[in-house]
Amino acid sequence: MGLIDWLKRSFFCDLAVDLGTANTLVFVKGKGIVLNEPSIVVVNKVTGKVEAVGLRAKEMLGKTPANVVAIKPLRDGVIADFEIAEKMLDYFIRKATNNRAFLIRPRIVIGIPTGITQVERRAVKDVALRAKASEVYLIEQPMSAAVGADLPISEPTGNMVVDIGGGTTDIAVISLNGIVFNHSIRIGGNEMDEQIIQYVKKKYNLLIGEKTAEQVKIQIGSAYPLDEPLTMEIKGRDLREGIPKTVIVDDQEIREALEDVIAAIINAIRVALERTPPELSADIIDRGIILTGGGALLRNFDKRIREETQLPVFLTEDPMSTVVIGAGKLLDDMDLLKKIAIN
Repeated sequence: MGLIDWLKRSFFCDLAVDLGTANTLVFVKGKGIVLNEPSIVVVNKVTGKVEAVGLRAKEMLGKTPANVVAIKPLRDGVIADFEIAEKMLDYFIRKATNNRAFLIRPRIVIGIPTGITQVERRAVKDVALRAKASEVYLIEQPMSAAVGADLPISEPTGNMVVDIGGGTTDIAVISLNGIVFNHSIRIGGNEMDEQIIQYVKKKYNLLIGEKTAEQVKIQIGSAYPLDEPLTMEIKGRDLREGIPKTVIVDDQEIREALEDVIAAIINAIRVALERTPPELSADIIDRGIILTGGGALLRNFDKRIREETQLPVFLTEDPMSTVVIGAGKLLDDMDLLKKIAIN
């Protein structure tokens, strides 16, 4: 390692963060993605002490005693609990940088949903500044995803990005380093889990937790009929008898449970397509729709959108990480970052 490299590593540690409702990802310049953990904090209500953050906190979901509570500091893509969000971000930054103390505080690029207010943006910025950032750049998640997916955002052509996160779905048409049209709905992967919980409760009188609902979504969830049927055994509490019970559900039932959420996301895509300027619409017909975000991993979601819009639909290489990869790339292109960052 040369002297310049050693100085850079000792003095600087620029970061990119995708502060998501479901998961937070951290990208360290020169290293890539070093952290991908659930956005959950477990706090002792009596002492106020943080007991666990991230993966360890998720393992405790639904299993904590009365004096210990699991908190999700972000709701629908925005900070719901300022103090806990600050502690969580501080913990993730320290973990991503191995608790090293740097002589110069890091610059941080953060991906945020398009539909959040000026006040909510300010809250995100303040949390990062309190977590020891020297400068904070906010990038809208579809723009960051477009950079992560290597789309030609600087050219005068229309690129449509649909980012389905845990709390929000962001749809944006991008051209000439800017968002020409955006549409954001506060529906995403978490709403899918909630619909599964309600469906199982109504149909089987069985109460299941968030973690189980998420496993069902991942293992047998789909947006369009599958080639081979899938089934899964789920365990919960019988609401009539009050005792543990096991039922077997299939992919068709879960598709039925998720239908309202899927229809709402497809409707939002339709609204965006209807409001896109005609010249850019022509580009989207040729280039198609780029799908990203954890929610895009739902089986056959791309197929369903293709069927309903009659447009080509492409899934990014790693939908969960596209936003943070884009934000990380921008750390190497400060000119572009300053052009597309929002105040």
